Amino acid sequence: MCVVCGCAEQGGATTIADDAGGRPHRHGHPHGYRRHPVDDDHGHAHVQVDVDHGDLHFGAGAARVSVPGMSQTRTVQIEADILGENARIASHNRRHFEAHGVVALNLLSSPGSGKTTLLCATIDALKARAPGLPTAVIEGDQQTSFDAERIRATGAPAIQVNTGKGCHLDAPMVAQAFAQLHQHDHHDHDHDHDHDQAPTAASLLFIENVGNLVCPALWDLGEAARIVVLSVTEGEDKPLKYPDMFAAADLMLLNKVDLLPHLTFDVERCIEMARRVNPGLQVLQLSATTGEGMEDWIAWLTRQCAAEDGAAPASNVIDLQRRIAQLEAALAVARTELGAAQAHTP
Repeated sequence: MCVVCGCAEQGGATTIADDAGGRPHRHGHPHGYRRHPVDDDHGHAHVQVDVDHGDLHFGAGAARVSVPGMSQTRTVQIEADILGENARIASHNRRHFEAHGVVALNLLSSPGSGKTTLLCATIDALKARAPGLPTAVIEGDQQTSFDAERIRATGAPAIQVNTGKGCHLDAPMVAQAFAQLHQHDHHDHDHDHDHDQAPTAASLLFIENVGNLVCPALWDLGEAARIVVLSVTEGEDKPLKYPDMFAAADLMLLNKVDLLPHLTFDVERCIEMARRVNPGLQVLQLSATTGEGMEDWIAWLTRQCAAEDGAAPASNVIDLQRRIAQLEAALAVARTELGAAQAHTP
């Protein structure tokens, strides 16, 4: 983690299919690497070095990240503490959204992928094709309210969240922004009400996260689904360079496909790489500028808003998944402590 935030899945590793035999391996321990014999006082005893080229891999320890002056055990403990509190609030957000019939979608990408342009086009398309579907947006950026102003220009309510030096949104930020949305629209209600009540009519809440393909992957906001937006101008290898983001996503939107005639971007290779880290990943290709593929995107959104009879609340399943991740983080701490104890045993 980067001291302020976490940059990997809690205590785990993303599985990637091996090029040669199709067998899975953990990207946290790449083939052809050996342990680097660095003194523990530098905090980098977990570094691995490529035996052929000397490339360094600092994500080989239990924490899967290197923090100067901090042990792997302490790093994992801090991450578990911070993420545990965030998960608690995210669980509350999820129940709160469900109680109000809100389908919350977390949009993630690198800067410049076209998220805001896509949201503006989406809002306009929904007005024409699903006019009875209320839509709102929470905008995340380090500074300015430019994106929120663009959303408001479409007629949809939006709240800007500036994170300062922060590189991602977290669950408490989203909780406060959602409350501001209701106050701004004069929808008075008690935010401490019973969340077990029957859901109201569906509405969409888009959460545009801070542009970053690393840190936001770890932070649960209480969303119903995560959508990663990848522009064809970014290169088809991004899913393997930033696997945690694509492993955490439910849907990948391949954006700006109208530019493909001017690029050497290999669409099939990109999709294949994305499905190495996430075999079940759904993929849609579109252009927010020309409208190509927007029909499929709008259809996907309306399906998310269609309630399934007899289906268990999504919060039940997702909360269990988050709890499993917390337990895995705790297990990683225990294993690190055990390894350290064994290393010092004569």
